[in-house]
Amino acid sequence: MPTSKSIHPFKLSIPLSTLDDLQTRLRLTRWPDKETVTDWSQGVPLATIKELCEYWQTKYDWRRCEALLNSYPQFTTTIDDVEIYLLHIRSKHENALPMILTHGWPGSILEFRHVIDKLVDPESHGGSPKDAFHLVIPALPGYAFSSKPTETGWDYRRTARAWAELMQRLGYADSGWVAQGGDWGAHVVASLGHQAPKGLKSVHMNSIFLEPKKEIQISSQDKTGEERAMQRDRHRDKEHYGYYTQMSTRPQTVGYGLADSPVAQAAWIYEKLRDWSYHDGNVETVFSKDEMLDTIMLYWLSNSGTSSARYYWECGWFDSTAWSIDIPVGVSWFPGDSTYGPREWCERYYKNIVHWKEMDRGGHFAAWEVPNLFVAEIREWRSKIR
Repeated sequence: MPTSKSIHPFKLSIPLSTLDDLQTRLRLTRWPDKETVTDWSQGVPLATIKELCEYWQTKYDWRRCEALLNSYPQFTTTIDDVEIYLLHIRSKHENALPMILTHGWPGSILEFRHVIDKLVDPESHGGSPKDAFHLVIPALPGYAFSSKPTETGWDYRRTARAWAELMQRLGYADSGWVAQGGDWGAHVVASLGHQAPKGLKSVHMNSIFLEPKKEIQISSQDKTGEERAMQRDRHRDKEHYGYYTQMSTRPQTVGYGLADSPVAQAAWIYEKLRDWSYHDGNVETVFSKDEMLDTIMLYWLSNSGTSSARYYWECGWFDSTAWSIDIPVGVSWFPGDSTYGPREWCERYYKNIVHWKEMDRGGHFAAWEVPNLFVAEIREWRSKIR
């Protein structure tokens, strides 16, 4: 008889009726009036979202994405009364290093689609057997096909404890493992580093979330880094913080629109894919329509617009990766990201930074945007923690 710690195989199969319902909702969309500006200062332009949704209706193929996910070993397991959905992809190299990868919002496990093979089978992608990883890629609680918490308390600290339990169940606690994440994934990873559960050797983050107004009060030698951090903080507060305020204070209210309208869900995500990635103004030079809609579909099909927003309500009390960490830390920062913290600030919390690099391209969704650079960073970080 399965125990509460059992891990069950999973196969994705979305009913045709669900896809038909989506088509009906798209066809019956009541569009708002056009924005009164010629740029993105009021949000996603009407013509832009109409074009995306027309493609969604007429050319997008969900079954292609479903087949991709089903090509990976998928599982579910219940931790602390929440069913966690995950990919668990083992390398052919038995001694590969186990690594748990954690996404954020508005990302998903699909952020890692372009790095999975490179990390699991490095010889086929310019690496050697010593670069191989066993990968564990869970969906955050309330995201994609992980179940939705029915009680409060599921913040990133609790998620970190759940990930430690997950790695224990998978048999990696004794052999040793590492953790990597961006966005909320970076918060989870920083909390993991602080908690230092059994077997965790090192953590790596591609997002830095500190409190610039607090950090700047402490004397620093890196004035250039300080100014960069403050500029991004000011820009984020002025141009990009509306979503955060809404989801961290009233996630249920915004959730009604996200649950009922596929256009609302698409626009809510598409705006951030565009704003937080590194490009010349055209997000489709970075992400194809199909790939953006794949991510939007994970939220829509699982009806997780509200529950994913609720994660902000849970975590808003301390939106920072400024946790004291004694184990080795790697940081790779990409210039398209919305936040920044200089190394000198991070060293106040991370006592053993073994890898630090500030890249010249790429953005918030690094593994998705610049997979080769991301993999190179992961390999370099790993080489410093053996």
